[in-house]
Amino acid sequence: MAQEIEIPERFPTAGDVTGKRVVITGASRGLGRVLAHAFSQAGARVVLMARDEAQLKEVAGELPGPALVCSGDVADEGFNESVADSTVAEWGGVDVWICNAGISPVVASPLKVDPGVWREVLEVNLTGAFLGARAAARVMSEGGRLIFTGSVLGDRPSQGLSAYCASKAGLVGLAKALALDLARSGITVNVVAPGWFDSPLAEGWKSNPKLADRILDHTAQRRWGSAGDLAGAYLFLASDAAAFVTGTVLTLDGGYLLV
Repeated sequence: MAQEIEIPERFPTAGDVTGKRVVITGASRGLGRVLAHAFSQAGARVVLMARDEAQLKEVAGELPGPALVCSGDVADEGFNESVADSTVAEWGGVDVWICNAGISPVVASPLKVDPGVWREVLEVNLTGAFLGARAAARVMSEGGRLIFTGSVLGDRPSQGLSAYCASKAGLVGLAKALALDLARSGITVNVVAPGWFDSPLAEGWKSNPKLADRILDHTAQRRWGSAGDLAGAYLFLASDAAAFVTGTVLTLDGGYLLV
């Protein structure tokens, strides 16, 4: 008889993040706020990062579990390092770091985009993720999880969003490279790529009937994503059930890339 696969006494539960110490950037609004609620409700301790301290405190007050508030700029190297050190000082370590902060301030032809705007988008969306990942990896032990919020627009670009699309495509390359660099340390690195969600970042498209119809025409499920559609992917990648998942992109788009 061929040798069978050894069955473990206990399988890890997908999405179980009980007691994990989770840093979330861009946590003051939109998808970051959703993730803060999801992880707190699932039993994690969360660190909320964003520029607006008042908004972060408001989110922290909504959560059922413990939360730390850290206000600053994710594109600032020293800020990321200080958050990592503060989390270690308060809770003894960092288990999960979610690089979620992102901006897309303009929709314009590349001929009209101010180079300063290009640099700002790349600084926040891509450099901020790198600096956060580096700060996290310094204090993480085996089993650490780095999760980037990408976008389907990194795979299927949209007109007028050259900086945003480039930054999200760059996140995929960064995640794959970091996954190789950190694999021997037992740290996984993955990307969650949302499609078109009902969020502040998409408000300009959703409120324009012509643009909204174009997006829904390209979404197989013919609807916008909701908060309930989002969190499961992050919870899975943060849990022990995803220990052998690294360097991959998990797309949450209702079939946007299929149509």
